[in-house]
Amino acid sequence: MADQTLTCRDCGTSFTFTQGEQDFFAQKGFTNTPSRCPDCRSANRGSSGGRGGREREMTDVTCSSCGKATQVPFVPTGDRPVYCSDCFSQQRSNSGGGSYGRGGGGSRY
Repeated sequence: MADQTLTCRDCGTSFTFTQGEQDFFAQKGFTNTPSRCPDCRSANRGSSGGRGGREREMTDVTCSSCGKATQVPFVPTGDRPVYCSDCFSQQRSNSGGGSYGRGGGGSRY
């Protein structure tokens, strides 16, 4: 494999996709070449927080267990209880710490 010269889709500058980078992409199973130069990739990661350019929208809710006002990173559908982070942690520890999808702040599980 030889180095490839690619054009950034954001800024239009040319950048080199080196043989080492190509090998790394192949090891990871990536089939597409990068479409952004390293500077734009870095800027895109920094501004999006790793979420594809979207800010995480928080929804104001009331904890189903303690009644405390809290925020969660999803819109509840009403079919499951929604807990604050403290009650969510307590629910997880009471249930044996099973895998309940995403961890972290309040969740609907």
